[in-house]
Order: sequence, then structure tokens, then C-alpha cells
Amino acid sequence: MNEIRRGTLQEQTFYEQVGGEETFRRLVHRFYEGVAEDAELRAMYPEEDLGPAEERLRLFLIQYWGGPTTYSERRGHPRLRMRHAPFTVDRAAHDAWLRHMRVAVDDLGLAPEHEQTLWNYLTYAAASMINTPD
Repeated sequence: MNEIRRGTLQEQTFYEQVGGEETFRRLVHRFYEGVAEDAELRAMYPEEDLGPAEERLRLFLIQYWGGPTTYSERRGHPRLRMRHAPFTVDRAAHDAWLRHMRVAVDDLGLAPEHEQTLWNYLTYAAASMINTPD
């Protein structure tokens, strides 16, 4: 998993360890397949086509996990809570988001330690977005 670069030992990023862009493309695409069929979550996406939202999440996750910084180059600082503020994100939305993300993560077939690392982040991120009490 390590490689030598310019005489120093460099650790691979999580992004590289799990297969790079293709892995995150698969994850996010599968997630949005679920969102498209979920009336509650689908209401949070005003665009007729989910493609732009899919691209934003994919680019964000790629950057977060050590891949290219395209997300910030295009959109600036993520400001996730601010970007989600216009939407009602309650416990039900949180649970629905995680339900679709769980399917998407499981479909990747990652090594257990990578799956757990990714899932720990996703559950933390989902809880952080709640902005409406039950």
C-alpha cells in the first residue's frame, strides 16, 4: 500500500486505498438511485435532474478522502451545514439518507476496515446535518 516517492515513504490516501474516483462514482451513483425513488428525500432536491447533486457529492467525497480538490476549486469551502440550511433535515431525513447510503456502501464490497472507516464518517456527517428537532 505504500510507495516510494523522491526517496520518502508516502502513505496512500484513503481515496487511493479504496480504488479512487471509480469507487466514489459507484457509491454516489448507487446512493442517488435510492434517493430518486424516495419521495421524502427527493423533495430536498429542487433540480429536476439529480445529476448535478450527484456530481457535487461525488466531488466532495473524493476531496474529503484525499483525491483531487475539484470540489473546492468549483464551489469554494464545503460549508455543509450552511448549504443544507434551506432544507428540513430531521431524524427521518437522516435515517432515510443513511438507509440509501448503507445500500450504496454495501454494494462497493470494500475491505472491512475501509467499509467501517467510510461508514463512521457517513454516520457522523448525517448526524451533523440535522437542523430540525423531531
